[in-house]
Amino acid sequence: MPTHTVQAQALSTHDGAPDVRLSAGTAPVACVDIGGTKVAVSVLDSQGVRGRLVEPTAREGGADALAQQVLRMIDGSCRAAQVSREDLAAVGVASCGPFVLNQGSIELAAPNICGGLAGAARGLPNTWRSAVLEAPLRAVFKQVRIENDGIAALEAERRWGALQGLDHCAYVTWSTGIGVGLCVDGRPLHGKMGNAGHAGHMFVSDNDDALCGCGNIGDLEALVAGNAIPRRFASRGYADAAGLLQAARSGDAQAALLVDDLCRILGRALYNLVVTLDLQSISLGGSVFWHHRDYLLPRLQAQLSGRLPALTEGVELVAAGLKDKVGDYAALALVA
Repeated sequence: MPTHTVQAQALSTHDGAPDVRLSAGTAPVACVDIGGTKVAVSVLDSQGVRGRLVEPTAREGGADALAQQVLRMIDGSCRAAQVSREDLAAVGVASCGPFVLNQGSIELAAPNICGGLAGAARGLPNTWRSAVLEAPLRAVFKQVRIENDGIAALEAERRWGALQGLDHCAYVTWSTGIGVGLCVDGRPLHGKMGNAGHAGHMFVSDNDDALCGCGNIGDLEALVAGNAIPRRFASRGYADAAGLLQAARSGDAQAALLVDDLCRILGRALYNLVVTLDLQSISLGGSVFWHHRDYLLPRLQAQLSGRLPALTEGVELVAAGLKDKVGDYAALALVA
């Protein structure tokens, strides 16, 4: 795969996020971010991120519906950026997982996309056990790299974000699901199928009333993920994660207790990562976390601070340095 020289520079805007661009004269690349709720596609070249399109993640139709959506969105992004699809040097895909291989090609066995994993009780409008992804893309593009979105975001945060210079670190997204990328001794961890970091499916509580899309009952993702919150708390008046968090911030005592419990559960998982891998820092992003990071970060940090100081002293939880652009740059990090 060709290597693209990328330089990062700080934007002269209020948010301070790096503006990552390809070097002049370098062919453009397509960046695809697949999550359980949305798909975002953009083209990146020497002018930066352009032609960004966002759509709800395809969950209906044939098992190749997601791949066909990605191909269509790449075409649309190219048109919006006034770039020819044939000029793309590579396509980087940062996707939620887990991944499975079908005749050597990656498919997604993603709990928040594939309804055939947990069955009808999960409420997804399909019976897929996996969603086709890699084969249709490789039929069109010569250079395609697909990685778990946690690993891709970790690479981006280490290159341009809050984890620069760190050899023992992690990236965690608190969004529709819970995604994790891990790095030890300067090496991102991949595992036998590229699924290292699926800590969202660890058990950190005795709760047994929450069904995860993977079929587990009471795992981390089933308890705290963005799509778990309405399933667990709608009957108490909180229709979504944003509503629960806003209520907590506004002084709703019940909501505050529920959010504190979510932070205790997720904080235990972060603690487990730190003491298992001897990490220096964890960067956090994702829609649930990002919009309420000032409220959530100290509550999560409290689950580490003071516990087994030999392993946790000085370990910091930090907001993603790439801010809400982590997904775009995660895909770029795969092909840059």
